[in-house]
Amino acid sequence: QVQLVESGGGLVPPGGSLRLSCAASGFNFRNYHMRWYRQGPGKERELVATITYDGSKLDYADSVKGRFTISRDNPENMVYLQMNVLKPEDTATYYCHTHYLAADYWGQGTQVTVSS
Repeated sequence: QVQLVESGGGLVPPGGSLRLSCAASGFNFRNYHMRWYRQGPGKERELVATITYDGSKLDYADSVKGRFTISRDNPENMVYLQMNVLKPEDTATYYCHTHYLAADYWGQGTQVTVSS
C-alpha cells in the first residue's frame, strides 16, 4: 500500500532553515507528481510546493517563493523541502502528498515551529 513518511521537522528561530524529507513506498514513485502541504493552527491545509514526476517543473505558493525549494530523488523514492529564511507564519504541520490511482495519499505530517 502507499506510504508516505515525513521527517525533519522541529523548532527553529526566525530566519533559520530546515530540510524536510518524505520517504515514499507502495507505488511507482518516479511516475507521479509529489507535493508538500501544510496546515497551521486554526488554518486550512494549503498547498506549499509541487514537483512533477521527473523534477522538470516546480511550483510554489506565493508565500514561500524564493525561500523554499522542493526536490526529489527518484532512485531513492524521496522528496524534500528545503526551507530557508523561516518566519513565524511558516509554523505548521507539513504533509507529503501524492495522487495515485484516483486517490489522495498523505503522510502523518511533521511539525515545524518557528519561534524565538
